[in-house]
Amino acid sequence: MAQQLYFSRDSKLFIEWSGTTGLWEVPILDGFSFSQATNSSEITLAEMESTTGSSRRGRRLFNDSLAPVEWSFSTYMRPFKSAGGGAAGNADNAAEVHSVEEVLWALMAASDTYSSYQFTRAANAVSGPVVTPGTGSETITFAESNRSVLPTATLYFFVNTAEANPVVYKLTNGAVNEASIDFDVDGIATINWSGFAKEITDFSGSVIRQAAQPNNGETTIDTTAVAVGDIWIDSDNDDAFHIMTNIGAGTEADVQAIDEGTSATNNFIRNRLTQLAITADDTTTFPGASSNGIYTLTLTGGNITITNNLTYLVPEELGLVNKPIENITGARSVSGNFTCYLAYEDTGNNGTSTDFFNDLTTTGSLEQVVNKFDLIFKVGGSAADNSVPEVQFHLDKAHIEIPSHSIEDVISLETSFHGLGDSIGDTDEVAITYYGPVPT
Repeated sequence: MAQQLYFSRDSKLFIEWSGTTGLWEVPILDGFSFSQATNSSEITLAEMESTTGSSRRGRRLFNDSLAPVEWSFSTYMRPFKSAGGGAAGNADNAAEVHSVEEVLWALMAASDTYSSYQFTRAANAVSGPVVTPGTGSETITFAESNRSVLPTATLYFFVNTAEANPVVYKLTNGAVNEASIDFDVDGIATINWSGFAKEITDFSGSVIRQAAQPNNGETTIDTTAVAVGDIWIDSDNDDAFHIMTNIGAGTEADVQAIDEGTSATNNFIRNRLTQLAITADDTTTFPGASSNGIYTLTLTGGNITITNNLTYLVPEELGLVNKPIENITGARSVSGNFTCYLAYEDTGNNGTSTDFFNDLTTTGSLEQVVNKFDLIFKVGGSAADNSVPEVQFHLDKAHIEIPSHSIEDVISLETSFHGLGDSIGDTDEVAITYYGPVPT
């Protein structure tokens, strides 16, 4: 009998919102990973020689607990304007802007509810929606993210959806820890996601692939009766991914994964079009070229990293192998860097990179405990009219460090920055806005 092999290029990721109120397909790039380790204790012997000249040198290992699952993958940033109509697989019932990866932003920013095609906070809400689609743009805020525990979702890593014997790994209670966005001048805007989950389960036996919705009494791959929570792959609809939500005589129901925008070819963001606008809060210390505090820098690369600094509570009872309980958030951090050529211009109203470096190293600026700059990264351009896919990161109170010179064929500056809130307890370090075209 020939062995069936599985290839990473045949893999797909699906994310199930709590209570199966939402389900998304999120295309991922090569290099994804997930693993779970065991926390163990070692006992060793150390004794002197006996009268016979021997000394026991043995050791024992004991499993204490399972460590949380660690997962990571990369996605492209892919905004799009929905076709609307509320059809199965569509992002909404109106022509509003969404992003393929919006569910991950919602989890990271502490949304606990998905309803009416947007992500909000129901438990002790302090502000408006977390992820808000709109006719012109989609906005993501972190106003609800001051939480000690983040909401979780279920991640399904699915290999070979079109084959008779697929493999499915189910990661329960998955939480998003970090999103790192890279601006490679010759690349496509990419987010590197990482996080944790409670445990990994081989869910391959709970799959049924056929052309019609499964009926009560039909069986999955492991020959057990179809049950709530099982996966149905619709072979008559491009292998659409469904999760069964009800099983009974004539009452079968399921939820289909939202996959709008995943097969489009016009919603990839080109980094080469990225622009950076810098406006100083203190125009006296940082005047720019004409005392307006504005600096216009042409980037050659950069990064923005947003992290929740999650840890997991894991009990360690004697005689038991415990599992992780839940995530606990640490300090929220928004930071990054950008690079640009060292440039000089003897005319113009906006400061150049040379002006920027000189103003940051003047005596007055070095005496400031915190400097404040308004940074707007316009990734993919600045049209903001849905003609091309774009995303903007707005840090209105960024602390910027003194740039360092990189001496190469063309001399460059590399600058690190930190997004800060109005006060130490505020959540307005960064705001994200997507603009997307109609998928084609």
